[in-house]
Amino acid sequence: MTEQAILDAAARLEAGALVAFPTETVYGLGADAENPAAVAAIYAAKGRPQDHPVIVHVAPGADLDYWAAEVPDEARKLARAFWPGPLTMIVKRHAHIPDAVSGGQDTVGIRCPSHPVAMALLAAFKGGKGGVAAPSANKFGNVSPTTAQHVRDEFNEEFGAGAITVLDGGASQVGIESTIVDLSRLATHGPVLLRPGHIGAAEIAAVIGAMPAAPDAAAPRASGTLESHYAPKAPVALADTARLPGLLTTLAGRGRRVAVIRYSPMLVQASAQELLPNEPAGYAFGLYAALRTMDRADVELILVETPPQHDAWLGINDRLRRAAFGSAGIIDRFLTAE
Repeated sequence: MTEQAILDAAARLEAGALVAFPTETVYGLGADAENPAAVAAIYAAKGRPQDHPVIVHVAPGADLDYWAAEVPDEARKLARAFWPGPLTMIVKRHAHIPDAVSGGQDTVGIRCPSHPVAMALLAAFKGGKGGVAAPSANKFGNVSPTTAQHVRDEFNEEFGAGAITVLDGGASQVGIESTIVDLSRLATHGPVLLRPGHIGAAEIAAVIGAMPAAPDAAAPRASGTLESHYAPKAPVALADTARLPGLLTTLAGRGRRVAVIRYSPMLVQASAQELLPNEPAGYAFGLYAALRTMDRADVELILVETPPQHDAWLGINDRLRRAAFGSAGIIDRFLTAE
């Protein structure tokens, strides 16, 4: 990216326009977080429910007290440890911050991304003192984009090529969305892990001295935490390693067009397939691109080899569970159909 492209994009944000930009996790669809009309344009472009909050992205060294009514010591410690990086913190929203970014809640999610293009854009936007509200740059509920072309694929058909400025920073290095930790209710609930990601609960606990709890019914709504999310158009189902080859053979014998995403070195019968690395960082990096590739293969089902259940795979398993949520029972239906 050229410096002029960054400056032009920052100017577009200040004028109330949308700009898609890379972060280390996924590409975001950004708008001025303090401009309710601009934030509303994000919701309209994505088809996003109005009560589903977005994350505010800030530059390194940003003043947390500007965004938060309360900044607990835990938040400052986590910012020092993990920012810039793939960690979002939920804190009490300052009164002057529009509730458009929080889905009407009294909290706000803040993070400082580490991608060099994102950092340059945030440094240029309002002299580094602004915030860019940015959910993933895709239609609501779809697979998140990890390349600039993924963003264009999502929006060009509806809005026309070039209607949304897209900064191309290559493939996102992490590949799944940021970890989200709720720090807005420390006195009553302690830290709460709302969405797992690249930064694990144990790493957070090592910094603040308390292990984040699982989400509770009263937890703030947070980006990307609906039961059905991150889903391609084709239904997704998971199958254990031992069952996968035989299941694929049976489905092929019934004339079903099935794609498979696997990490084990096995021979399988499938209409299309992707082999991802058998370690979590490499798997996460390639997951969303693989889902998009398999979705273009004209298949009836995307079958995913169930990943390991170790803590390091928690974020990956979370995304796959949500991607498959709307397809519950589809394998049995395929097997029993006449």
